[in-house]
Amino acid sequence: MIISKDRKLVVGLEIGTTKVVTLVGEILIDSTIKIIGYGTCISKGINKGRINDLNTVVSCIQESINKAEIMADCQITSVYLSLSNKYINCQNEIGIVPISEDEVTKEDVENVIHTAKSVKILNEHHILHVIPKEYSIDQQSGIKNPIGLSGVRMQVKAHLITCHENMSKNIIKAVEKCDLKVDQVIFSGLASSKAVLTKDERQLGVCMIDIGGGTIDFTVYIDDAIQYSQVIPYGGNIVTRDISYAFSTSYTDAENMKIKYGSAIKPILGESKNIDCSHINGNFQKNLQQDALIEVIESRYIELLSLVKNNILSIQKKLYKNGEKHDLLSGIVLTGGGSNIAFLTECAEKVFHKKVRIAKPLNISGLIEDIMEPNYATVVGLLHYGKELYINVNKKQKENSFIEKWFQKINYWFKKEF
Repeated sequence: MIISKDRKLVVGLEIGTTKVVTLVGEILIDSTIKIIGYGTCISKGINKGRINDLNTVVSCIQESINKAEIMADCQITSVYLSLSNKYINCQNEIGIVPISEDEVTKEDVENVIHTAKSVKILNEHHILHVIPKEYSIDQQSGIKNPIGLSGVRMQVKAHLITCHENMSKNIIKAVEKCDLKVDQVIFSGLASSKAVLTKDERQLGVCMIDIGGGTIDFTVYIDDAIQYSQVIPYGGNIVTRDISYAFSTSYTDAENMKIKYGSAIKPILGESKNIDCSHINGNFQKNLQQDALIEVIESRYIELLSLVKNNILSIQKKLYKNGEKHDLLSGIVLTGGGSNIAFLTECAEKVFHKKVRIAKPLNISGLIEDIMEPNYATVVGLLHYGKELYINVNKKQKENSFIEKWFQKINYWFKKEF
């Protein structure tokens, strides 16, 4: 959080495989977010969330931060940081505690969540998020907020997201080398979900799939609660590498071909173009049928989406076995830079046999002309996280201030009486 000229500002930083993005948002009086600045640069020195050149990554972060500071006219001192790599793990756990008084207090809720996270996690991992899914009091289940309810025993079902400690330490180290504080590290899949999913979608059941350059993050929500999250260590870059290999061309030329002529399904018979590749250096063929390019792209996207589908089916089987809701009535929501390929909706519908939509970030205003694209979902989600934390901290401060003033009045009354 930054205070600049009486503005309440929050900053998100995404260090991805293809780009580094800094986004500055102002929290308005109605608790909405107005984008007032952003900075982007090509990502170097990091791949699939793993840093392989610390100094290069630091330079990229600094460049992105500097651009955002100039546009937003502020000095950035802290950021909310996204994290995605194959060392992210999730597990669903249960915590149970007796209710200490006649009714559930905040302390009871804290205790039951502490019990849920006091479980064995993978070696060298640490907990990033503990997300309560639902509470139960005695025989009553499906409770979202148990405070004030009466009972004897309380249970919580919680979703834990963990990460290998060194992976998160290294990316935090890169940020701190830019003289920045990390307010919180947030799993990219959660951030993207926060930016693109509606409450109705989360309630009815939905799978959000964020296709990045190096990874695919996906989350499953049912009954407005997260049921599962995972990172697949492949993304849009593997499609580009396939093109590069199949047609013996450079990675850069392959990426340009994918963007300009690529599609996730073949066009109608007779609509395939003849691609002029005479500008490409080396031994590359000078003419190429678009069908041949699309065949490479389509097969890889089907493979990537099928990996997610198999995981979804496994999750649904477990939920069904436990007698829980398992249908994804809102279907599939795709986002991230890798979702920008033409006809991906049609390709995904063939794989999932469900309705599919490509999602852009929601609930932001201001400088959004370039930001309202799927590839900015994660960094916009970071701002929503930061806003919620700011509102909660502000609320607690007001509560503490009220209690403090109340005690002062009591103290004054005692002094006056005695």
